[in-house]
Amino acid sequence: MSIPPLLRVDGLHVRYPVRKGLFGGIAGHVNAVDGISLTLDRGETLGLVGESGCGKSTLGRTVIALQKPSEGQVLFRNQDLFALRPEELKQQRRFAQLIFQNPRSCFDPRRTVGSSVRMALDIQEMLDPFERDDAVADIFRKVGLRPEHRFRYPHELSGGQLQRIGIARALILKPSLIVCDEPVSALDVSVQAQILNLLSDLKAEFQLALLFVSHNLAVVEYIADRVAVMYYGRIVEIAPTRQLFSDPRHPYTRALLAAVPSIDIGRRDDPVLRLADPPDPAHLPTGCRFRTRCPLAFARCVEAEPPMAMGEGGHRVACWATGETAMSAVPAAIEASKK
Repeated sequence: MSIPPLLRVDGLHVRYPVRKGLFGGIAGHVNAVDGISLTLDRGETLGLVGESGCGKSTLGRTVIALQKPSEGQVLFRNQDLFALRPEELKQQRRFAQLIFQNPRSCFDPRRTVGSSVRMALDIQEMLDPFERDDAVADIFRKVGLRPEHRFRYPHELSGGQLQRIGIARALILKPSLIVCDEPVSALDVSVQAQILNLLSDLKAEFQLALLFVSHNLAVVEYIADRVAVMYYGRIVEIAPTRQLFSDPRHPYTRALLAAVPSIDIGRRDDPVLRLADPPDPAHLPTGCRFRTRCPLAFARCVEAEPPMAMGEGGHRVACWATGETAMSAVPAAIEASKK
């Protein structure tokens, strides 16, 4: 009997209303998450990448029930999160935690950082009250800080130290899943490497699954087992990390990879990798929503949105240009775009 995934997302939609004027009615909706389905196994790291505004953070917050979906289902530890009663959901929350992007904005400046970390134990009523301070001191050691750091206030600590404490706060409840929402983007490059190494070590020690949200593909390549590429609410490509970086299939994925600093000038000059201005998220193009920025687009891209097709080694892509007949036209399209 196969082991079910830790997290299963089926047909997830999250819509935000667009209002006309300050006091006007609803003029439309933005589909921040538009029919996404994916799975995450125990102990796996899934990287979620895409441009700003593509819905990555909304998806991350929805799968741990911090955002209510418009449609769809989220199964976590074989339980439908949005069918649980409030007390049941509270119990499930200890197993799914979040690391925020900006550590300075997620701590109460009037409280010591140790009391902020301990608050999670207080809310969940875990351990004896006399044991909770010892648990906080222990988790501070595990994230590379001294126990006495717990008596300091946020303004007395560096950004890297605060992010370590943010990790400690997520870990102290012994979760199964942590959503990492751009956890290193606000840090210096040298500190980023330290935090990434720390997350890798803690993942192995605690047998954690990570949903790692980032726009930085170099970071995702280092830490993720699989990568999902998101474009305006949809997953357009998902594959094992090494396979996606060595053989990207979707033109949008290729464009994102071209934006990574490289000495390969030829790769960055490839016209198929250039991105035009993004569309209005409230009025996306018909058919393939990437077609207005894609030099490989042809008539079929206007007519219908491409389905997610399964390839070798679990490599899936939603692009009409990856079909056998369409791929024969790709070299010609690239040559035409150079003229």
